[in-house]
Amino acid sequence: MAKRKTAFVCSDCGAEFPRWQGQCTECKAWNTISEFVVSPAKTVARGNFAGYAGQTTSQVQVLSDINVEDLPRFSSGFKELDRVLGGGIVPGSAILIGGSPGAGKSTLLLQVMCKQAASKSALYVTGEESLQQVAMRAKRLGLPDDKLMMLAETNVELICDLALKQKPQIMVIDSIQVMHVSDVQSAPGSVSQVRESAAYLTRFAKQNHIAMFLVGHVTKDGSLAGPKVLEHCIDCSMMLEGESDGRFRTLRSHKNRFGAVNELGVFGMTEKGIKEVGNPSAIFLNRNENQAPGSVVMVIWEGTRPLLVEIQALVDYSPLNNPRRVAVGLEQNRLAMLLAVMHRHGNVQMNDQDVFVNVVGGVKVGETAADLALLVAMISSFRNRTLPRDLIVFGEVGLAGEIRPVPNGSERLSEAVKHGFKRAIVPKANAPKQPIEGLKVIPVTKLSEALEALE
Repeated sequence: MAKRKTAFVCSDCGAEFPRWQGQCTECKAWNTISEFVVSPAKTVARGNFAGYAGQTTSQVQVLSDINVEDLPRFSSGFKELDRVLGGGIVPGSAILIGGSPGAGKSTLLLQVMCKQAASKSALYVTGEESLQQVAMRAKRLGLPDDKLMMLAETNVELICDLALKQKPQIMVIDSIQVMHVSDVQSAPGSVSQVRESAAYLTRFAKQNHIAMFLVGHVTKDGSLAGPKVLEHCIDCSMMLEGESDGRFRTLRSHKNRFGAVNELGVFGMTEKGIKEVGNPSAIFLNRNENQAPGSVVMVIWEGTRPLLVEIQALVDYSPLNNPRRVAVGLEQNRLAMLLAVMHRHGNVQMNDQDVFVNVVGGVKVGETAADLALLVAMISSFRNRTLPRDLIVFGEVGLAGEIRPVPNGSERLSEAVKHGFKRAIVPKANAPKQPIEGLKVIPVTKLSEALEALE
């Protein structure tokens, strides 16, 4: 009996090691190296890796001679999903959509596939549910089910063989964590199985010009389960975020070879499935009639469009030796830095205060344009002064107390005017050259000027 060969692979970066060790020397992550069985070399054919990008025969071509009109995009049936994808679905692309359990990944893709089946050949492959369970969900959502092809299978080779006979134009694999390749001698969901299954399916999609959606699970810390190379071999990676008991879902792209990254799509979860939200700013600006201190509206830039969200701050006396600093939807380190800037350049001390900040609606803000709005909200709560309801604020704050400009300033102001805002505190460099009707713009260059504008 031949000796079993094993290898140790990092689940984050995919680096291989001859023995187990606590830290990966490539990505410096701890406790991410796991053991898996290496399949014999004779079972892996060299030709399996030929034509990986879709070409069955290797040839050199000039870039200008390549015809891109043969692969036009087509709509998914959801404008918000098309926006995240960069304008629609590209034939031959491999799209990975992840999310926590209950976020609505399977529901969204089932709705997309039922719509696509009316005009295209569509195949839905389920490995976690039975066909009866999927059919029950489709009937509950009231979806047309007379044309969508279904398959319950987890063997990747068998799935591809059956797909060659049916010749679908769009496929869904739900999910990649339960798929397995016969040549790999390890359990489904392991590092090697996920990596080889994704590579096999991606190669099949490109060679046959099939748009393929891969459903992926997430770990307890919110990252995509499986090896990091899984995100490298696919064309687009998206995350569907939202609490299972919440009403709204946000779809954000982290990688897109055919469009902009960090694009945001907003959906609402209803009894009849997922519905797209055409005007997300109106949803996130559902404010109370009675304005309270510590609340202000800011304009953030998500992908290719502005988005108005409300930021709230609560500053209260702390009986603790180390006051708490809690940020929900914002970066924790950024909050600590802005508190230091406010103390040094604004002469406002909060060393004995607990500070809690929150972005309403569950939106995660990663850009620095929220700095000025965050400071304004904290000052409002600290002084217990209510800000005007029609005030909009955005701008980056530097360590020297200067207010720096942010990209797309004119578009942000235009979005604010559409929603009825009358006043705006913005960096001086973002102030419009021509006055905007109905909007009073207060340009500032330093933090002290912004604080004076609030008096």
